[in-house]
Order: sequence, then C-alpha cells, then structure tokens
Amino acid sequence: MAENGAFSFTKSGSMGRHGLAKIQTGNNTAEEVCHDDSARPVKAQTIDELHSLQQKKSTPTTPIGGTPRGPFAAISDEQRQRQQLQSISASLASLMRETGPKVVKGDPARKSQISPKASQVVHHHEYHIPTLEFGVSDSALKFTHILYNLSPAELYEQAIKYEKGSFITSTGALATLSGAKTGRSPRDKRVVKDETTEEELWWGKGSPNIEMDEHTFLVNRERAVDYLNSLDKVFVNDQFLNWDPEHRIKVRIVSARAYHSLFMHNMCIRPTYEELENFGTPDFTIYNAGQFPCNRYTHHMTSSTSIDLNLARREMVILGTQYAGEMKKGLFSVMHYLMPKRQILSLHSGCNMGKDGDVALFFGLSGTGKTTLSTDHNRYLIGDDEHCWSENGVSNIEGGCYAKCIDLSKEKEPDIWNALKFGTVLENVVFDEHTREVDYTEKSVTENTRAAYPIEYIPNAKIPCVGPHPKNVILLACDAFGVLPPVSKLTLAQTMYHFISGYTALVAGTEDGVKEPQATFSACFGAAFIMMHPTKYAAMLAEKMQKHGATGWLVNTGWSGGRYGSGSRIKLAYTRKIIDAIHSGTLLKANYTKTEVFGLEIPTEIEGVPSEILDPINAWQDKKVYRDTLLNLAGLFKKNFDGFTNYNIGKDSSLTDEILAAGPIF
Repeated sequence: MAENGAFSFTKSGSMGRHGLAKIQTGNNTAEEVCHDDSARPVKAQTIDELHSLQQKKSTPTTPIGGTPRGPFAAISDEQRQRQQLQSISASLASLMRETGPKVVKGDPARKSQISPKASQVVHHHEYHIPTLEFGVSDSALKFTHILYNLSPAELYEQAIKYEKGSFITSTGALATLSGAKTGRSPRDKRVVKDETTEEELWWGKGSPNIEMDEHTFLVNRERAVDYLNSLDKVFVNDQFLNWDPEHRIKVRIVSARAYHSLFMHNMCIRPTYEELENFGTPDFTIYNAGQFPCNRYTHHMTSSTSIDLNLARREMVILGTQYAGEMKKGLFSVMHYLMPKRQILSLHSGCNMGKDGDVALFFGLSGTGKTTLSTDHNRYLIGDDEHCWSENGVSNIEGGCYAKCIDLSKEKEPDIWNALKFGTVLENVVFDEHTREVDYTEKSVTENTRAAYPIEYIPNAKIPCVGPHPKNVILLACDAFGVLPPVSKLTLAQTMYHFISGYTALVAGTEDGVKEPQATFSACFGAAFIMMHPTKYAAMLAEKMQKHGATGWLVNTGWSGGRYGSGSRIKLAYTRKIIDAIHSGTLLKANYTKTEVFGLEIPTEIEGVPSEILDPINAWQDKKVYRDTLLNLAGLFKKNFDGFTNYNIGKDSSLTDEILAAGPIF
C-alpha cells in the first residue's frame, strides 16, 4: 500500500476486468468510499436549493450620490420597489375596470415565486377613468408576472426556452423569427386625429399619417391590454430616448416576447441602476400585443394588423405583427412630434464626428451609401439612423444600431460583422442547423434580414452619443439617370428644396426586360416617419444651419457618363475622396461653376477625383441625350414638389417661394 493515501496496484489476490490488476485506494473507510477532502460539501438539501446558491442576488439598490432626487428618492428599498410595481400596474390598467392587475416581479416558472412575498405584490392599482361597473373577471384571481428590465443573458434563456424559432448562432447572437410579417406595415399605421393633432400634423395626400378616432384607439388598446393581462408573464422595459440628458424621453415597452424585450434593450438607451430607481412615470408607453390580431370589424381596420399612435395619451398599440421594427420606428415618429414642439429638429440621418470635433450629418435613402459613408475609421460614430439637433448640439436618439444583413460580409462591413455577437438580435436569418453559422446571402425567410445591437459594439462609437453643432449636412442621392454631379455645394434654399424632395433613383427589375431607372422621393429622407409637414422640418434645418454656420452638400453616389445600363457607377474611392474633402474643409476653398437647369455649384477640381466627371455633361458622349435626360429628371422633381407648393411657412408664402426658386428651372 502506498503512503499518504496514494493508490497502488495489488501484488496478489483477485484480478480486475480483462486480467488487469485492481487499483487499491488508500485510507479506505468501512463503506469503501473514496473521499475528496479538498473542499467542504455544499449545504443544500435539494437540487432546487443548490440551484438557488448558483445565482448571486443582485444589489437591490445603487447608492445615490448628492441630494436625493426623483419620485423614488429618500424612501426605503421596499417602498421604491412597491412604487415601481404600482407604476407598471397602472400602465396595464384596463380602461373598463377601476383597477390595474395584480403584478409581481419574477418568472412564474420559478417555484420560489409561486407564493410571492407581500412586499413584491401590488394589488389592483386604482385607475380612475371608468364610469361603468363590469364586475369581477377571472383576471382578478391571478398574478401577472413582470419580467422587468432583464439582462441579455436572462432574455436569451427566456427566448430559447419558450419561443419557437429562437437559436444561438455560432458567433453568440440570438437568431429569432418575427412571424408572418418580416417588415413594417405602413398602410396599417394609424394616428388619432383630435382637435390638437388636426391642426399640428400633416394629413392628406402624401402624408404617412392615416387618421383614426379616439374611440377606435381605445378599443384596440383594450384588446391589447386584455391580451397582455391574460398571460402568465409579460416583459417590461423602462428605457430612454435621446442621449441629451436635458431632452431625453422616458419610454416603457410592455411586450409578450423575450425577443422584443431584447430588441428594445439594444435599440433604446439603457438606464443605469440609479436612473432606473428614479425612473417614475414614463413619458410614452408601447403595448406590444403583436401575437394577437386586431378585430378586423373594428372601424378603420383594413387587415388583422394595426399599429396605433395616440399622441394625447402618449401611447402606442401594436396588434397583429411581431416585426420588432414597428416599435423602433413608432418611437421615431413620436420623436418627430415631441422634439419640434421643443424647437429641436429630429432627423433621419447618420452622424459622425472628426477628432477635432467637426460633426457631419448624412441623409440618404436605401442604397445611397449612408451607412457606408458615415462609417469611417478616422471618425467617431455618433449614430447610424436617428438624431436630434438642439441648442446643445447633436445627439443620437437611440442606444443601438439596426443594420441590414443581406449579403453582409466581413470584408465589406467589418464593424457590423464583428458586432454580431452575444447580445445581438438577428431577425429572420438562415443558418446551418449543425454549426449554426449564418448564411447572410440566403433570402429564404425574407430579404429584409436585420441585426439589432448596442452601439457600444462599434469600436469607434462615441459614448455618450452627443456632439457639437454640425459643420456639414450631406444629402446623398444614388442618381441612376447619371445627370447629377458627384458633388454640389448647396445654398440654404437649395438644401431645403433637396431635403424636402428626398430624391434617389432605383434600378427597375429586369424580369420584364425593363432597365430604365425609376425616381423615388421621400420627404425629409424619411417620409414614413415624419408627423408634421415636411416644410416645417426643412425650415428648422435651414435656421439651425444658418445660425451655426453649417454647409449643405448634395453628393451623387450613382451613375456618371450615362444612365444605368450605359454609364458607369461613380467609384466608391472617388466618393470617399469627396467626403474627405468636405470633412477637412478644403472643398469650401475650391473654385466653382454652376450647372444648367438645377443651378448647382460644382467644384472644378478635387484631389484624387478625375476633373472630367465633376461636371456630368463632360462625361457624356451624346450631349443631346444628356440634356434630354436632365430635363426628364427635372420634370420628375417638379411633379413631386407640386404637392408641397400650397403650404406656407409662417404667415406668408415668401419662404415657400424661395424654396421653389431653388429647384430646377427650365
């Protein structure tokens, strides 16, 4: 026998299996049990107790420095938690009953929370609106479990366990499915038209605002809230919009899916523990009951989908679609209403900042290169999509990025590629069932595959996402007609005109053999989300540009020397040289000439860019065809702008006339 409890082979006696000698352990007990004395055994008596030891309890509060502030300051932890639950109960209150549901924090699947402590429960929070008595329903006999501001890891667990179609990809991202709807449903979006919004909002032809009445909204709200209250658990996110602390908006998102909760965790600004403790009552609430359809017999409904905004109540209801982008863009619409009322301009744009503090805004529709050109390793990214321009400067509205994934590659978009890791939501992508590697070229589910990730996942993101007043405003257009210059310096009036127009050109499909480019216009480069008349935003843009000395630029990332099919697309390397010259300020010092029809000022020389392409007529062999194409595009601009000519800014039409004069003349 070896010493000190070691083992040895027996020299004689019985043999082990296959004729091998048995191993004899030292210090055998009478029961012949091999002990490991290197660590004490756990004290748990059951597996459930052992699992409870595995999870460290989060600190219930974060110390608040300085003078107590906010509705939850200077109270006990128990009172703070109770008030927090009362606020959530009030949000879930049905308008047809006097009280909100009994709510309790935690997952109902956990046995330890089946009988919650009294301090964790809020019984029927009062909500004094109704005048009718409807009696007691079964909903009064149950708890609604609130999964409140869960972490990404917790939301992963909920999604994988309970939501079919949720998987972890090879890079750690969460792949999910949005159901039958894989994109927004703009024709199903409704806005309550009341005495206030009737005067303030843009209605009628060309407007994205389709009206509904207050009663119909309340019917849909009741349907959504009743559905959410019928569930054993709902997810609640309390978060912020706008990185400018002076003008941020508190939002609450109530949803039925972990996927939606994680999506909004990424896309909105994530509060600190201290901010969450002092959150109080939200400024705006989303009720996402997307799994549940609206009643198609309800007034104003044209399908089983309905996305409804009530600006007076500061509420949004989603029925019949699980596409997460409805929440993101719905809040963007809200910001397009709330911010201008504070004299803050809301913008559908990318934004970056140089190392010397020079800020540039990038506007552009799909395919114009907005994401590519605003992503610059020599500059800081403030945001990729939604911004505010206030008296304090520019600020990102969101806390994350929502990137297209179709045909994504590491070589073309390394920053986005590297961001698709743990915590990221991948919508409707296709992956290998064994390796879980995503095929970003695959369109089996939809071409609109998306990734939502925190902005911190981008290496050169500027945190906090704020910057000084913009120095350059860059309007991007992919002109498939090939008649717009690669770059033009704009006057303020021209900036307003092209901002309102929101032009780009799409290449038509080739199934029927048609290869002609098609012009498309989207007011303010985001017509689907604006709430007021486009000239309102354009006037605010011009005012801020004039006050802070910003310069407007029109950059064509499309074709030169001919239209699509005959000319060639302007090289990305040339466009980057142009953007670099704008950032550095050297383009302001260039010599300029003016084009015909559109009256655009174009530079005669830019370092690294062939001078012959700067004036588009020089790149065309057939000058007559060029002029005919130019006049054709000018006519499309004029026709599109006819819808804005009858709207005056202020008390007279002088500003409107100035904008019209900045358009094409022929």
